[in-house]
Amino acid sequence: MHIQPIHTDQDYHKALERINEIIDAVPGTEEGDELEILGILIDEYEKKSFPIESPDPVEAIKFRMEQLGMTQSDFAKLLGSKSRASEILSGKRTLSLSQIKVIHRKLEIPAEVLIQESEPV
Repeated sequence: MHIQPIHTDQDYHKALERINEIIDAVPGTEEGDELEILGILIDEYEKKSFPIESPDPVEAIKFRMEQLGMTQSDFAKLLGSKSRASEILSGKRTLSLSQIKVIHRKLEIPAEVLIQESEPV
């Protein structure tokens, strides 16, 4: 087993190739340990090299509403106000803490996505 840090794209692709070779390794064996360590190294390299930004809170709400087949009226019922729902979905109003809690609980959107700083239009 020869494992080294992943510093370049070439190192990254080499590590991916090795993982493909040992993907069926049994945990607790030398190859199983190598697979686990390479997985950790690749994960860290990908986090640094290919960061994924969190979605915009309004876009996350719209996406989740679409997934659930919700209308703007349904969303307004959650918030208790048609005008607030419209302002939020149009980006004219930011979410309050109480709205974040309701949306997180009812739509199951991670709170950290909803808490992001966003500027009203």
